[in-house]
Amino acid sequence: MLKTPLHSFHLDHKGHMVEFAGWEMPLYYSSIMDEHKQCRTSGALFDVSHMGRVVMQGRDAGRFLERICTRRIGDMQPGQCRYSLVCNEQGGVHDDVIVYRRDVTDFLVVVNASNRAKLLGHFEKVRSAGNFTLTIDDQTERTAMIALQGPKIIPLATKLAPEVGALKRYRFLDKNLVITTLTISRTGYTGEDGVEVILPAGAVGMALKLLGGEMDPAKPDATIRPCGLGARDTLRIEAGMPLYGHELGEEIPATSCGVDFAISMDKDGDAQGEPFIGLPALRKIAAEGGPARKLVGLEIDGKRAARQGMAVRKGDAPAGIVSSGCFSPTLSKSIAMAFVDVAHTAVGTSLSVDTGKGATLEAKVVALPFYKVGK
Repeated sequence: MLKTPLHSFHLDHKGHMVEFAGWEMPLYYSSIMDEHKQCRTSGALFDVSHMGRVVMQGRDAGRFLERICTRRIGDMQPGQCRYSLVCNEQGGVHDDVIVYRRDVTDFLVVVNASNRAKLLGHFEKVRSAGNFTLTIDDQTERTAMIALQGPKIIPLATKLAPEVGALKRYRFLDKNLVITTLTISRTGYTGEDGVEVILPAGAVGMALKLLGGEMDPAKPDATIRPCGLGARDTLRIEAGMPLYGHELGEEIPATSCGVDFAISMDKDGDAQGEPFIGLPALRKIAAEGGPARKLVGLEIDGKRAARQGMAVRKGDAPAGIVSSGCFSPTLSKSIAMAFVDVAHTAVGTSLSVDTGKGATLEAKVVALPFYKVGK
């Protein structure tokens, strides 16, 4: 099992360790509920070093990314990040990724841990088939990645690096610190403001020391506390953010997943007119009336949570399936995301969830996200 550069940090802070996508990761330290609230009210540190970090450089790096990404890449500015999908030929989703553009021919692609090996194989296959000239360097195990999320993070980060305060959402900068360089992006997966930091594996100790007394578990009012995968999941569900294996998958059409903003249906690729992989299939689905089901938010009556795989019904008729669900610590109600027949996706529609154990949960369709800063 792989260990991140923060492994000893997790053990020192009494992290409850579990296997996740081949890595030993903390599920929680104190409790999922407490860590969720810490992120929403102050600041949270998440180890996301298990996420893949792949550097693509060379003459055809941009053109290659246009071919594999559903989002336009060519109009990105240096210092900009962009969320995109990587699709298969049938319009299903290999993964969702974040693309960082450093320069005209220099990109970083952050991918999900569970899909890193699959995507590296996909990248090689596409590069060979298209005769693209670029290097593809998987730097995951040589680097670390830390997410600092919460309403107090940007003010704190600005004290440590004043230029962070000027960063816009989905922008990044490279910060030189004595003998190393940090890549700091104003991105995250919690619905809160904050940053994600990529750095050499050997520089983790120095980076954590910069936080000083702001992250002292012995202090009840510490600005930052370490948080695990459990809170990361409940936070992203509240924020309506998709997760591969739940809202995204090889058999799920990309246009069903609630991220249409990340799919440039009019993007025909490079000068030769080659579209991104999966675009012809997605256009065919659109021409035939669109996907049969779309992702919606569900608000559940009572405190019992709907779970992935539970059937959604309209009256006695099947109407969909739950993809993710939890009891929301922020909203104090049960929420879920589900793929529902398009006829029943209007906000306010009454539905039910079959638990499979003789119980039915009453639900109604609500707008996503469930939680948004300032909402």
